[in-house]
Amino acid sequence: MGHRTQITLTDAQYASLKVQSQRTGATLAELVRRAVSLMYGPDDGLDEEALDDSFGAWHDRDFDGAAYVEELRPGLGRRLGL
Repeated sequence: MGHRTQITLTDAQYASLKVQSQRTGATLAELVRRAVSLMYGPDDGLDEEALDDSFGAWHDRDFDGAAYVEELRPGLGRRLGL
């Protein structure tokens, strides 16, 4: 369900939106929705859904996770007592 609202923009904000709208073809409303999502976060559950979707992405790779981390951060395991 969508909700409508009225907002007051400064001349500079409106001009920026108009330029972006002409450049991208997106409506002013769509640009505002995107800005709100970027600033205040995506819909609830989308982060968890993305994590679930990525599970098993490296299932076809054969490697030792500890060795991989050691290669990236030499000595980290020792410093952490692993």
